[in-house]
Amino acid sequence: MQTLSQYLNQAQLSPALAALLTTLANSSKDISQAVRKGALAGVLGVAGTENVQGESQKKLDVITNDMLKDALAADGHVRALASEEEDEVVVLGDKGEFLVCFDPLDGSSNIDINSLVGTIFSVLPAPVGEISEQSFLQPGRNQVAAGYVLYGPSTMLALTTGKGVQLFTLDPVSGEYLLTVAEVQIPKDTAEFAINMSNQRFWEAAMQNYIADLIQGKAGPRGKSFNMRWIAAMVGDVHRVLSRGGLFTYPTDTKDPKKPFKLRLMYEANPMALLVEQAGGKASTGYDTILDIQPEQIHQRVAVILGSANEVDVCLEYHGR
Repeated sequence: MQTLSQYLNQAQLSPALAALLTTLANSSKDISQAVRKGALAGVLGVAGTENVQGESQKKLDVITNDMLKDALAADGHVRALASEEEDEVVVLGDKGEFLVCFDPLDGSSNIDINSLVGTIFSVLPAPVGEISEQSFLQPGRNQVAAGYVLYGPSTMLALTTGKGVQLFTLDPVSGEYLLTVAEVQIPKDTAEFAINMSNQRFWEAAMQNYIADLIQGKAGPRGKSFNMRWIAAMVGDVHRVLSRGGLFTYPTDTKDPKKPFKLRLMYEANPMALLVEQAGGKASTGYDTILDIQPEQIHQRVAVILGSANEVDVCLEYHGR
């Protein structure tokens, strides 16, 4: 099988981007080891701190964030980074072609129950001149690369550089990422959806009506049965969509009027939207195409509806789109 290094060498990427993606991949190997050790390494439980969103940080949130920061600082091709666990952007130097946004460990609620977690990353071009938060506020279509690493029974890397989506599996013997799916294609139709049903009473009427029709199955207006799946980690749910199709959504809700959206645009929605579009799917907020949104700040949140193209279109019809 082709290794990640061999793939990057043949992908006609700039040497700087290939080196950065190698750094991210190598960091994920270290994170995979930390996640696998779990209680044996004393890394489970809360850290006793909160991130900028007011969420309690897990020990592994802090550990993985520091691992990625250190690796990117040593890489030499990254001017600055933005992370879910950092209040502000972190400037690494005055050289480098790229900005990196990341969620170091998506699915924190799953850490202590030994369920799926992952790392999500987005690579943007660095502008000329002084770096500030404004430098990061680029639409998702500006991404030169995006991906995630899923830490599951096997560790897998999903990657796009704008030339489709590739899946790599970490070989525990050689320590190499090996190309296992050369061209991911999301089926246009599906009979699966993923949503946090505990928030149903807080959704907009459009989403209420859409999900209600899915649940009615063959007896309802859709005329077919649907299965619901929910992993509670975006990486796990999106990986399922990439693997066999489906619709994943974390829609607008009124549970907390100050936070109508759950997922962060810069380091969750944008990279996942690019992966999904590159694999033939669609990604929207219900009203706007995610990759076309002009960000207003690095921790901005948005609603997310993504997955099989035809099913996303049906959901958007309920939203009047």
